[in-house]
Amino acid sequence: MIWVTQLKDWKKTKKFIADLDKNCEAKTKLFKENVNYRAQELAALADTIKILNDDDALELFKKTLPGASSFVQIQVSDKISKARALDILRGIRSDSQRRVQLDFISMALRGQKIGFEKVIKMIDDLVVELKQDQVNDDSKKEYCAAEFDQADDKKKVLEKTVSDLETAIVNSKEGISTTTEEIGALEDGIKALDKEVAEATENRKDENKEYTELMASNSAAKELIEFAKNRLNKFYNPKLYKPEFVQVHAHEAPPPPPESIDAYSKKSEESNGIIAMMDALVKDLDKEMTEAEVEEKDAQADYEQMMKDSADKRAEDSKTLTDKQGALADLKSGLEQQTSDLGSTNKELAATNQYIHTLHLECDWLLKYFDMRKEARAGEIDALEKAKAVLNGADYSFVQLHVEKTLRR
Repeated sequence: MIWVTQLKDWKKTKKFIADLDKNCEAKTKLFKENVNYRAQELAALADTIKILNDDDALELFKKTLPGASSFVQIQVSDKISKARALDILRGIRSDSQRRVQLDFISMALRGQKIGFEKVIKMIDDLVVELKQDQVNDDSKKEYCAAEFDQADDKKKVLEKTVSDLETAIVNSKEGISTTTEEIGALEDGIKALDKEVAEATENRKDENKEYTELMASNSAAKELIEFAKNRLNKFYNPKLYKPEFVQVHAHEAPPPPPESIDAYSKKSEESNGIIAMMDALVKDLDKEMTEAEVEEKDAQADYEQMMKDSADKRAEDSKTLTDKQGALADLKSGLEQQTSDLGSTNKELAATNQYIHTLHLECDWLLKYFDMRKEARAGEIDALEKAKAVLNGADYSFVQLHVEKTLRR
């Protein structure tokens, strides 16, 4: 209901303003016509008075109309001056406040108790007010123009700030999302790297254990073969026998051979084949141990290099993670500040828009009708000055009866 009422009031106001424009235009035109006609009338009267006051005309009146010169050549009487001044005052179109003051002056002229000097004083005071009103309008117009310019400039700056902040907020949110994803990826990467390092360490331990066991078993196998070979040499090749060899496994002495068996004869050829086979086995073991040693050395070197590379990568990723976390904190803090700034800027922009609206309410009417008011006020001052001149006894000589009749129409 309030909105509907305000809408109706606004429509009435618009109609009033439209009617006011139309009426003011018509009244202004009428006022100018009245002033023009009145000027023509006064010019005609002045010409008539000049004709009647001519020396030849006065001489003629003396001969034809005894006493006419005293009737014709006279100063404007107080009554006629009042009538002329009232006529001028009635032609002034003014606002309601000034209309009241003009009415007081008109009432003073119609009365008998107030002299011309007081009426003239009232006219002078009104002229001073009108001039001051124009000064006030000039100042108000200048003030309105300056305030509109300043408010519009401020509005543009605030709108640009709002736009920049909105863009910054979008960028900050995108930055927070991207940085959060990057932090998650770094954390996952560090966890995966730690897992790979742990698994590699376990594998290295297992490989080293296998290597150690292989080297131990191969060494034991070699010793056993060498011991067996040495035992064969003791029988088949005594010169190659090495007494320092310790017997690995003790065995009970074999029972004596049966007496019925013939004497044993050594078979050197067969023993040589067995010893050669043992030498081949030792050679294979040595080769396997050499290869295992090389593989172990390479595996350990690869492991140590991996540990170094993993440590470097982890340190680098950890530093990047710390930097990203700091950047994320800055982005969140910046977003909070940007959001706060946007809120305060929007409030300031709303206040500025409200101030501009208030300026329109305060200034639009004055700016729209400034020239019309200035012109009308100048016409009022001019008319008042003319009325004052009449009351001050402007030297117009004319036929009295004709003037009274003319001015009272």
